[in-house]
Amino acid sequence: MLPEILGELGWNTYMVGKWHLCPEDEMNLASTRRNWPSGRGFERWYGFLGAETSQWYPELVYDNHPVDPPASPENGYHLTVDLTDKALEFIRDAKAVAPEKPFFLYYAPGACHAPHHAPKEWIEKYKGRFDMGYEAMREQTLARQKELGLIPKHTELPPINPIGTPETRSGPDGKPFPMMDVTRPWDSLSDAEKQLFSRMAEVYAGFLAHTDAEIGRLLGFLEENEMLENTLVVLVSDNGASGEGGPNGSVNEMKFINGIPDNIEDNLPLLDDLGSTKTYNHYPNGWAMAFNTPFKMWKRYEFEGGTSDPCIISWPAGMKARGEIRDQYHHAIDVVPTILDVLGVEAPATIKGHVQSQFDGVSMRYSADDAAAPTTRRSQFYAMLGSRAIWHDGWKAVTTHPTLSGWSHFNDDEWELYNTDVDRSELHNLAAERPDKLREMVNLWHVEAGANGAFPLDDRSALEIILTPRPVLTPARDRYVYFPDTADVPESQAVNVRNRSYVIGALVDIPAAGAEGILFAHGSRFGGHALFIKDNRLHYVYNFIGMHQQMVVGSEDVPTGENLILSAAFDKTGEDPPGVANGVLSLFHGDTKVGEAPIKTQPGKFVIGGEGLCIGRDSGSGVNADEYPGQRPWRFTGGTIKRVAVDVSGEPYRDLEREAEAMLMRE
Repeated sequence: MLPEILGELGWNTYMVGKWHLCPEDEMNLASTRRNWPSGRGFERWYGFLGAETSQWYPELVYDNHPVDPPASPENGYHLTVDLTDKALEFIRDAKAVAPEKPFFLYYAPGACHAPHHAPKEWIEKYKGRFDMGYEAMREQTLARQKELGLIPKHTELPPINPIGTPETRSGPDGKPFPMMDVTRPWDSLSDAEKQLFSRMAEVYAGFLAHTDAEIGRLLGFLEENEMLENTLVVLVSDNGASGEGGPNGSVNEMKFINGIPDNIEDNLPLLDDLGSTKTYNHYPNGWAMAFNTPFKMWKRYEFEGGTSDPCIISWPAGMKARGEIRDQYHHAIDVVPTILDVLGVEAPATIKGHVQSQFDGVSMRYSADDAAAPTTRRSQFYAMLGSRAIWHDGWKAVTTHPTLSGWSHFNDDEWELYNTDVDRSELHNLAAERPDKLREMVNLWHVEAGANGAFPLDDRSALEIILTPRPVLTPARDRYVYFPDTADVPESQAVNVRNRSYVIGALVDIPAAGAEGILFAHGSRFGGHALFIKDNRLHYVYNFIGMHQQMVVGSEDVPTGENLILSAAFDKTGEDPPGVANGVLSLFHGDTKVGEAPIKTQPGKFVIGGEGLCIGRDSGSGVNADEYPGQRPWRFTGGTIKRVAVDVSGEPYRDLEREAEAMLMRE
């Protein structure tokens, strides 16, 4: 990796923000750090390991250990500001000692990935700016792009549902076209829906503008300290605008990963909370199309809407060009070769004794001083979640296969053919006119797919992919034991209670009445469960994907004494719908049942990243912050938690209770 190369040459190397480059089974404190930033050449780093995190309550790692955010949202905390502060701190720390030493900074804020969280004052700057709707905005954006010379004057817009809808298309086996990938025409929306959708765009615009200001703060520091002139800055997004909000947008993206569509009736009441700590929000598909103007589709698809991204390069001391546009075709894999070219550095054949693979990328440096030079890139291969494409010498072949659809039958896919040198919006399909060229391109795709390990192809749903077992650091077991005063346990490595019976038992000492707080918690306000004491009663809550707070409260006061076992036991009785376990949750003081109620458990994960399993507190937003006693993080007080065991063997609770008593006697 680039920091490994530069570090060996004497550079300081820093990283802040999103990593998402190590396996889930290595995102924990019992695992190796070899694929953490600190193991891949970054001397210092501060950020999060997973795909995304809350901007208000982020999962943070500082160098090689988890840390809590330095402040709360109530005190003005926001992740992007925090990351910028750390980037500036890293640079200052080294410059104070070695002002001439060069540095490499990888600045990767969580913005503007979901969830779309932004300070209210930034959101309000855009109030009313999107009331015209996404289709009108596409037209306005297209006109501005032509004025700026970003696209050819003859470019036209594709339709808002360019590859079909459930009414017009189905799979080879009759499987439906995915409803999540439909855009609703603006004029079909009710006034309330238009208001909601407009607000979702306002939130995103505020999120982006806030991020832009923080990037400006970073560059401003470099300029004030006379470092900007000879600093190479490369600014690029990692994919097109995203369609994960579906046709109606989302107030809680955890619904998407649990296979549950958002409901307009549920979303409308949260309009004023969009962007706040109370939502995990995302805009609807219509805005993804608008923000991707003039392209088709969005992230997950290999049409230009999913893969064509802005790239801005600045190097005042090394480039004559200022404010100019370049049209050469390039890819993200060309960034590292460009940086090495600028520095005059040859990529090493080995790093830490490991032979390095060949770079697929090429340098873009030539284009800085020659706008008319032909691109040095010949081909680019694409494949993601069932969508496929190949670009070669200005031509592009792409499939219309819906992603995450479960259609499979990839040999039956329709391939479209475009000359993207003149048809940037992929509107004029030349497959029928140039079958020979299409055949050549499809053959090239298969060659590249084999070379890049793209098989087998996979278009399963998000829920199916997430539920597929992945490697874990230790084999799954029937009983898990957790302790207080430890770091959160990531969900991927924690006990899995999905669609099964389980028992959560806390071994505690409570010397006198008045103990309160969290015994066990896993998840967030957008999905999770917790066992806690409040008002001297044992409570259990299962928050079903942020939609239903299912609470069970003990009917008797919690006893006092040593080696008490306070438990919650879920007995699964069925599934409705498939994957959603239904059953009875019972509360126990020892072997005495003190409460029960029917509950259901969600089919997929509680979170995509962060908000792990906690003992004696609930980090982050809290599974049910409105009902918890005390103040965040709602630590357990008035007693001592010795350990918490979670049993998923399916054995009856009373057998487990007798087993626990026998174990205590042995101790």
